Parts: sequence; structure tokens; C-alpha cells
Amino acid sequence: MNYKIELNMQERGSDLVYNNILFDFFKVNIVERLTKKKTVSFVIFKVRTLNNELINTKDGHGRVKLKEDAFLKYNQLIKVLNSYEYEKKLINRKNAEQEFVDFILGLVVSNYNMN
Repeated sequence: MNYKIELNMQERGSDLVYNNILFDFFKVNIVERLTKKKTVSFVIFKVRTLNNELINTKDGHGRVKLKEDAFLKYNQLIKVLNSYEYEKKLINRKNAEQEFVDFILGLVVSNYNMN
């Protein structure tokens, strides 16, 4: 499956960071809220069609909040994508991106009915 990652879309002075993963048939919007120390305090994600129509979760909600192990794993993966080593291509970027995308896809599959 083809994908494109858009990282760290943030307005100046905002405590929200927007990340997107665009796939062939849908997209995942990820919203991080940062503390004053610029650490991630919580993460939610939504799945939308390419026409920006919100897809509801299996429970009928429009978004999923990451908790416990999923939140910790997300923080670990996003730190790699925001790292100096990633930016300067000192690590294999494709592997880092693929691990992040696989994690998010796992969350999408477990929380959404993708018909």
C-alpha cells in the first residue's frame, strides 16, 4: 500500500501538532497536544476518506485517543521521526517510516471497520 507521511504541521505558538498519513483510499489525521515543556500529553487520531468525510470507529465515535501501551509506543516512534538522525539521514528513514505506518495501520484495523 502506498503512503505519504506529513509530519509536524503546527502553527506558530500552538500547542497542537498535526501529522497525517495519506494512503491510496483514505487518510489518517493524528493530533498531538503538547505540554509547555514540548512533550506529548495526549494523542488522538481520526480516519477520513480522501474527500475529508469522517469515518466512524466500530463504537460509532469519530476519533480514537491513544492510551497506555499504544501511547507509549507512539511516543517512541514519533521521537525517531523527529530526531536529528532521521532528519540528517543517519538512520534508515524508510524503516523508521514503515514501523510508524505499520503501528498506525494496526490501530486503524483494530478500531475501524474498513469496508
